[in-house]
Amino acid sequence: MSQPSAVPPFAVITGAQVQNALKGREKQIVELVESTYRLHAAGDSVNPPSYFLRFPDRPTARIIALPASIGGQVRVDGLKWISSFPTNVAAGIPRASAVLILNDHDTGYPFACLESSIISATRTAAMAALAADRLSRGRQRPARIGFIGTGLIARYIHTFLAGTGWSFDEIGVHDVSADSAAGFSGYLQQTPVTGRITVHEDPQDLIRSSDMVVFATIAAEPHVSDPAWFDHHPLVLHVSLRDLAPEIILASANVVDDVEHCLKADTSPHLAEQLTGGRDFLTGTLDDVMSGKVELPTDRPVVFSPFGLGVLDLAVGKYVYDQMDSSGELHVIDDFFHELRRYG
Repeated sequence: MSQPSAVPPFAVITGAQVQNALKGREKQIVELVESTYRLHAAGDSVNPPSYFLRFPDRPTARIIALPASIGGQVRVDGLKWISSFPTNVAAGIPRASAVLILNDHDTGYPFACLESSIISATRTAAMAALAADRLSRGRQRPARIGFIGTGLIARYIHTFLAGTGWSFDEIGVHDVSADSAAGFSGYLQQTPVTGRITVHEDPQDLIRSSDMVVFATIAAEPHVSDPAWFDHHPLVLHVSLRDLAPEIILASANVVDDVEHCLKADTSPHLAEQLTGGRDFLTGTLDDVMSGKVELPTDRPVVFSPFGLGVLDLAVGKYVYDQMDSSGELHVIDDFFHELRRYG
């Protein structure tokens, strides 16, 4: 007869601890994200649809629940609970805030709560850097990059690209907020960037002058609609998912991280599916590309539209937890679970 499992201690990990655990480890995190995608593709995960909590009195705001479970060496369950309140920016605080709960594989007890806006930005940047590497193989390596949307996600993506060996001759910047574009440009100038930095007032100019375009906006519906802007066949990291009109999606080779997750909630690929009634415009998943199941054309733009899977947050969160545990820096809340005897 098996022995009953012990209730794990419960720890709280702050944003500063998360950042310290991840800083300078871009290559390791990209490798972790790659292995997590492979586990997911192999079926060693559970990643149900995200749940969107919306508010009639705050139509621009939302809170999303991403439950997930991952096997392999990570072997953890959990939930990311992330809010997006765009009006925060005007108040001088970040748009997004999040926590990540990790649950013990054997008992189901939560054993950690982590500040997760940094984890979320990190896994998003890591999957973008992974895609940039894998989807640019077989074509000329991009030397000119353009960022449309210049918030925290754009900053993290730039950090992960630089941390995994990318450098660019030119960096283009565009944002509907001139202050945000100037702020991001100022950030770039403080980094070891060797290329020329240009702030573009017109997104068309940025796209046409970039070999790789990063969309990291908060757009709720397509705002880029002319396929001719992409006639030079750039690699597009469509991280914010809703920037491109269906006509651009249909004129491109399209790679997603998970088909069922990506083709919902009125993402650009979902709009393309609604327009055509099918999914023939999809080339495959990122894992299909990594495993050699599909080859990407060079005579069309390549668009990567990642929904962002909860299993990635779990993998990065567990990595942070293990770092804190091994260093003895876990802040454990004693007696967090109180009623542990069934009959008192």
